[in-house]
Amino acid sequence: MAVRADGRLADSPMQPVRCGACGGQVEVRKSSWDQTSIQWHEAAVRACAERRDAPPGPGPNGRFFSGCKALRDSVREAAARGEIPIQAED
Repeated sequence: MAVRADGRLADSPMQPVRCGACGGQVEVRKSSWDQTSIQWHEAAVRACAERRDAPPGPGPNGRFFSGCKALRDSVREAAARGEIPIQAED
């Protein structure tokens, strides 16, 4: 069975977004208004107070982080301004 190449990042590369609260910069791709892929960089991890202050969680990863509200708001605002393309408009 042949594996089909995933061309999503070639068709729509990740875009930089800076958090309005901490200034940390991540790379973002929005598949829809409800689905966002985020690539965290080390500097953004260090800058994000919400991520740094996340309580330890269970399991082998220990520090489960469900997401930063301030970054989520910054991404949504960037998408609303048209700075981040949305692949499938809902």
